[in-house]
Amino acid sequence: MKKVKVLFWRIVLGLFVLLLLYQLWLFAHVCWWIKFNPATSAFMEDRLEVMQDRNPKAGLQYKWVPYERISDNLKRALIASEDAKFVDHEGFDWEGIAKAYEKNLKKGRIVAGGSTISQQLAKNLFLSTRKTPWRKGEEAVITLMLEAVMDKQRIFEIYLNVIEWGDGVFGAEAAARHYFGISAAQLSPEQAARLAAMVPNPRYYDKHREARGLLAKTIVILDRMPDADIP
Repeated sequence: MKKVKVLFWRIVLGLFVLLLLYQLWLFAHVCWWIKFNPATSAFMEDRLEVMQDRNPKAGLQYKWVPYERISDNLKRALIASEDAKFVDHEGFDWEGIAKAYEKNLKKGRIVAGGSTISQQLAKNLFLSTRKTPWRKGEEAVITLMLEAVMDKQRIFEIYLNVIEWGDGVFGAEAAARHYFGISAAQLSPEQAARLAAMVPNPRYYDKHREARGLLAKTIVILDRMPDADIP
């Protein structure tokens, strides 16, 4: 019996050490990305794998551009649509989470999310699309890491460059060229609002660009953009 207990605690200790090493590995990446740009993300790699299962020659549309070469219109549109309190919160919008919970409870299914831009970035950079019991917890830990070592502008810059905007389309520059044939720096308020409206379901809107719901969301975002604070 004593040997079984010893073995049990050794296993627990081993698992704890592995978990700690994994968190340190994540934190090292976050620190590295303060100065250096991510070449890819976990979500991009997942999508590429799915695309290449259908077509081995498939590739992603992706090009990194610095913060100053992305239109302020797009920055305002994304904050207006995704995270109005981005510049003020420390990674989590508790009021937004509570409202989303109430809305989902009322509908009996998930119709709204309360994720901030920081949480979305944490998920896109490191976590696969597979849902596991500890996924939300890991997302929260990574969000705290990002907020602890990066300023808001850097978090937003990375987010703007890795966000999905269509089937294999990632980042503001690729999206601007894919939909409008221009650079991310040239996006008008209307174009920016349209791109922001696509974010919750980009692959669907890539194929259904004239969807009625997309136009309605674009108008709402345009109306909110003047009040959006950007880092």
